[in-house]
Amino acid sequence: MNPTASLPLLLREVRACTVCAPYLSDGVRPIVQVDAQARILIAGQAPGRKVHASGIPFDDASGERLRSWMGIGREVFYDATRVAILPMGFCYPGTGKSGDLPPRKECAPLWRTRLLDAMPNIELLLVIGQYAIDWHIPECAGSTVTETVRAWRRLDPRLVPLPHPSPRNNIWLKANPWFADELLPHLQARVAAILGVSQNS
Repeated sequence: MNPTASLPLLLREVRACTVCAPYLSDGVRPIVQVDAQARILIAGQAPGRKVHASGIPFDDASGERLRSWMGIGREVFYDATRVAILPMGFCYPGTGKSGDLPPRKECAPLWRTRLLDAMPNIELLLVIGQYAIDWHIPECAGSTVTETVRAWRRLDPRLVPLPHPSPRNNIWLKANPWFADELLPHLQARVAAILGVSQNS
């Protein structure tokens, strides 16, 4: 079956998935934004508590910063025909001793390749954080997020690695001014060109 044609059925399967239910203290709520026409894919980590409550991906301070980094507003960001959002774990994993737990390891092997195959028009992949880097940029597995983001010019131009846009990374952003000075203008120009929008639209 054509992966694109089968996408609606696949999404119904994803949203009905309960494989990780025994491990999710806050319950099952897969949160993805996927469309066969999408041109940009955001590969994140896993939903946080606020996103789990709203059911809207990046509906938090991290999302505000990510949209700023991309140079687009909510209308464009939440247009699934333009921007797909596919975290490494689709459900909120719960809270550990030092913040949210990692994405559930069962999720990506079950669903990721099938969903990616159903989005043939992706031109730019934003790879956020270590778990997404390890999957999508395997040659950088074992490197730190900082090392991978610093190497952005040497990677496949369809890939842009990013640190997590969480406010918890404010110290990292202050310590790495090259990120805002060099990588973000490149990212915003790519996003605007691919989506055919003016920056900050």
